[in-house]
Amino acid sequence: MLVTGGRIVGLDGGVPVLADMRIRAGVIVEVGPALPVGDEPVLDAAGGWLIPGLWDAHVHFLQWVRSTTWVDVAGTSGPEEVCSRLAAAVAERGDDGRALVGFGYRSAPWSRVGTVAELDAVAAGRPVVVIAGDAHNGWLNSAALRHFGLPPREGPLAENEWFPVFGALASLPGIDPTDAEVDAAIAHLCARGLVGLVDLEFDAAFRAWPALVARGQRSLRVRAGVYPHQLDEVLAAGWASGDALPGGEGLITMGPLKIIADGSMGTRTAWCCEPYADDPSTTGAPNLAASELEGLMGRAHAGGLECAIHAIGDRANAVALDAFEATGARGSIEHAQLLRRSDVPRFAELGVTASMQPHHLVDDRDTASVMWADRTDRLYLARSLVDAEATLALGSDAPVSPPDPWLAMATAVHRTGWHPEEALTAREALACSVDGQRLVVGAPGDLVVLGGDPLTQAEPGVRATVCAGRITHREG
Repeated sequence: MLVTGGRIVGLDGGVPVLADMRIRAGVIVEVGPALPVGDEPVLDAAGGWLIPGLWDAHVHFLQWVRSTTWVDVAGTSGPEEVCSRLAAAVAERGDDGRALVGFGYRSAPWSRVGTVAELDAVAAGRPVVVIAGDAHNGWLNSAALRHFGLPPREGPLAENEWFPVFGALASLPGIDPTDAEVDAAIAHLCARGLVGLVDLEFDAAFRAWPALVARGQRSLRVRAGVYPHQLDEVLAAGWASGDALPGGEGLITMGPLKIIADGSMGTRTAWCCEPYADDPSTTGAPNLAASELEGLMGRAHAGGLECAIHAIGDRANAVALDAFEATGARGSIEHAQLLRRSDVPRFAELGVTASMQPHHLVDDRDTASVMWADRTDRLYLARSLVDAEATLALGSDAPVSPPDPWLAMATAVHRTGWHPEEALTAREALACSVDGQRLVVGAPGDLVVLGGDPLTQAEPGVRATVCAGRITHREG
């Protein structure tokens, strides 16, 4: 492919440079003005702005695709309003034989949590699962509890009790998306300029993506993660992070080992150094002992796997950094939400990427102002991390936030006015969204043609997306 008439945006400074770009075998082989046209296809950028292909550094892909059919229960004031929305969905959909799934409630501000009996009253005859907006707890009716082989209970499940259920949602009747729904979801991502994902799906993303490629889906690069329950399988196969997975056509590579070190702020399970401001009885809690965390990371590192450690609270982040230091493992801390100031420079010192989802602060801001009222100045420290020369990667954690890189970048830049001292510039936010790539000879043939300048426009308009030298989206 030859891309002509574009303006390359300087992610490291400077003004856009007029240039053409030649891609062969999925790699940029020539960049310069007025390149001669050969027998390859030509993509006329028509004066558009060129940037490297965008990446989402943290998604749960199939959960996000499924969520497009889930009942929206975000912004609900309590269990009663959740049940009212579910009842309306039951009335609209009828008995279609599918499980009913709701997503998005945040129970921290509620006066009480919901009960199993309330969901039974909505739909006793079919499984009902309602997932919290941070995905760290779930509320099931009796039919759903029986489906997953769980004993009767009164209220929701949380953390380690909940995650196995979350990972097994595909077993619910009618829950899996169709091929058409998956393809439509991927097309939506490409239309936003995405060329790559780090997929941290809970169950065997390293098998799911080669299967998608086998049926013809070649629009995205994917690093497919693994969780501890499938670590033995990956180590036995000898797959190290970055290795091309069999059947992936070079697009699908082995990703990191994902370990969830603590919970979430909204469920008061994020592990902190000091008690919660609104509940002095708790500091949150770890999901596994420090020795167990180091053991898993050490095994992964010995097998060539990077590690992606979920850490929300400042204590969890400190312990995760300690484990990286102790084991020599490489990888990322996912979320890096609340940090001690003394831990900020350790990211760069240890070579640990801070994988952050800026749009989470929109949902977390009001709750944090109550639960962590004494430490909101240490949340989402994007500016501090960049100034400390740490690697910062932006993402969404879809379905928790929409998989929209422009939304993530805009939030990182504007922060809705919340602690603006930690804001990034537009150029920095863009540079944190391209997987470290630049449009130079030898780089992957992944790029986006924009209708406007991304350094001055929050929505510059994606005219075309190119992944590995193939057009995956074209306006019109």
